[in-house]
Amino acid sequence: MPHPFPLFESIWSPSREIAVTPEVTAALNSGAVVAVGVSGGKDSAATAFATIDYLNQMGHHGPRLLIHSDLGRVEWRESLPVCERLAERLELELLVVRRESGDLLDRWHVRWQNNIRRYAELRCVKLIMPWSAASMRFCTSELKTAVISRALVERFPNQIILSTSGIRRQESPNRARAPVAKAQAKLASASRCTSGLDWHPILEWTSEQVFEYLKQKQFALHEAYQVYGSSRVSCCFCILSSLSDLTAAARCEANHEVYRALVRLETMSTFPFQPTRWLGDVAPQLLDLEERSALRQAKDRAKRRGAAESRIPGHLLYADGWPHSVPTPAEALLLCDIRKTVAATVGIDVDYTEPGRLIRRYQELLAEGA
Repeated sequence: MPHPFPLFESIWSPSREIAVTPEVTAALNSGAVVAVGVSGGKDSAATAFATIDYLNQMGHHGPRLLIHSDLGRVEWRESLPVCERLAERLELELLVVRRESGDLLDRWHVRWQNNIRRYAELRCVKLIMPWSAASMRFCTSELKTAVISRALVERFPNQIILSTSGIRRQESPNRARAPVAKAQAKLASASRCTSGLDWHPILEWTSEQVFEYLKQKQFALHEAYQVYGSSRVSCCFCILSSLSDLTAAARCEANHEVYRALVRLETMSTFPFQPTRWLGDVAPQLLDLEERSALRQAKDRAKRRGAAESRIPGHLLYADGWPHSVPTPAEALLLCDIRKTVAATVGIDVDYTEPGRLIRRYQELLAEGA
């Protein structure tokens, strides 16, 4: 399969190489907007410094700014101040954007309520967790990419927009396959006459190069690194964080309230924050006796829920969100028993717990899906 863009060119900046493509170069030469996404972390800071240095060298004459998507209660307390300090140092505007309908914790709560309703209406045959996942990072797509793109399109009509971020190949297998640049559909607007690219200028850099570069720039790092020993800065408690980074976040007193809120959602839903790790086990000393007891009970309820759902015949599981066969009367009786067990275990109300109604519901959904 051909790469979406030609191989990147290596452009020498004062300290490191910047990755560009012909499409990026053409956009920059035409005076495109360059918006550098910043989180407060080391990679976005290095990207901002290196990108602005490069733009100055190559004679870019278009608008430039930093943009920060504030995820609310799950942010480290120092993330926005670091972004502000970076903007002041670079003498650039910092545009701060937020999801209008609530922060990331709100989004997880709404997702859980929606999933309860879907299960009650038999629109899913297994109860679905509230959290984001590595394969389903709506926390990034909805609360960062979409919000940032919408703000840039509104702000810069009739422009080509380069949305710049500090992802690096070294970070993960998925990012190892990332292109230097790619078209971003959310930056394309017919009514606003905009188009745009996602651009990853430091894609090839290592962590060591990033830290060394910021040392050369004499830019003080986020407290997450310097005080608490975290290896990265994103949400203080991230669904992709290592145990070491979760523990580091729990050492910061400013994160304790959101820690307890996340653990409460674990116990309410019976789904651990990460597939193999309960967040409540990371810093149990931050929980009171009642919260620890609720966590123990949630783990037991999770086992009972999982045991019940493991009895669902494979051909009755949904694919792409839809059933693909109608249960027999015996299978319908089994599904009804499973649904009653799950509902009682999790503490939710469900419909379609009588075999005849459940069969008719499957038939309705098959017709709707078709």
